[in-house]
Amino acid sequence: MLCPRDRDPVHVTRKYQVLWRVDGFDFACQEQTLKLLAIAFGGDPACTDCNRVLRIPGFLNHKYNPSHRVAVDYLCDPSGPRRLPARCCGGRCRALRPCHSATEAARKAQHSESDWAWVSHELAHGKDAVKLTRELASRRSDKPNPLYYAQRTVDMASARLWLIEGIRIDDVITMLESRRRFELPAALCSARAWEIATTAQRMIARRKIA
Repeated sequence: MLCPRDRDPVHVTRKYQVLWRVDGFDFACQEQTLKLLAIAFGGDPACTDCNRVLRIPGFLNHKYNPSHRVAVDYLCDPSGPRRLPARCCGGRCRALRPCHSATEAARKAQHSESDWAWVSHELAHGKDAVKLTRELASRRSDKPNPLYYAQRTVDMASARLWLIEGIRIDDVITMLESRRRFELPAALCSARAWEIATTAQRMIARRKIA
């Protein structure tokens, strides 16, 4: 389902929102998929959480002057996890496996929570991030891509810790880029650092509200 934000023939801004009609996804699988796609294809990495609300077709988008009516084009049949591309992110991220049962998903969520608590504790006590990444990857060989999982967990925990310590988000982004500059292509490294820093910032804000 393709939702053009601007369909005016005279003043075309070429801004679109792409939606998939899907089945077989749970929330965790959805968010993981969207993050990979945003990194791979240059999408907005801030728009990958499961609680996004889009403009309803038929209403006007008042962000532009003149306002433009939101329209929808239906272009495809529903897709499932098995139909994801074989590789994305320049071959660095393997295809996601089909979503598992609720019981298995809950078990894996508990493992991930334990990883997060352990990584956060180690970082707060001065553990080297690179060594911590390698250690976590070796511990989580059950993951489809252990290195990707470890890099993201360590960097997310680092960004959250730095922001809580009062470091500016621009500096957090720079620090994340510097950490992975020899492991990732420059463009991917930059977009990834921005996405992780802004996600960590939202995590902190949600915790304050709660």
